[in-house]
Amino acid sequence: MMRLRLKADGRIVEILPDGSEQALPSPLAEIAQQMRYGRPAGGWVAAARAARAARGTAADAAYARGVRARTKLTQAQFAARIGVPIETVRNWEQGKRSPRGPARALLKVIEAVPDVAFAVLSTNKPPQ
Repeated sequence: MMRLRLKADGRIVEILPDGSEQALPSPLAEIAQQMRYGRPAGGWVAAARAARAARGTAADAAYARGVRARTKLTQAQFAARIGVPIETVRNWEQGKRSPRGPARALLKVIEAVPDVAFAVLSTNKPPQ
């Protein structure tokens, strides 16, 4: 269960298990305000899921950006090499979406052995 505290300056912070405080990013602050002053749209479960998702997106964005940066490819080149629209790579790197399932697995392979991953992807063309 997430514990929240409203600070005197208006910030909302999460109380961590060790007693320390962590400032909530703005999407989480809005959810916390709804939880404090009324029922959030979609219920408490939806609010908790959104809070957990918002915390993970910054780390996921940094991870996706780091993997691409280590390959020394532009977003367009990287997207073409892995066979996804450039908007997908942009959304990952801006934290709008997080790579999940097969996409996350592919990023891990590219991170570990980029030459092998790109060689396999380039030879794996769909039949026409």
